[in-house]
Amino acid sequence: MTRLMKITLLGIAGFFLAVVLSFLWFVLTWDPEAEKSLTHLWGHAKGALA
Repeated sequence: MTRLMKITLLGIAGFFLAVVLSFLWFVLTWDPEAEKSLTHLWGHAKGALA
């Protein structure tokens, strides 16, 4: 494995690590009282399909 391949793989791994960590930060800091849930839209969508 060449040096360039190692750098590329480390960059890809770093990107995925950043994505996972940002998602975990989002979930752990979510305040349900401060934001309206998207699940309220499901009731309207079900009524429109019926």
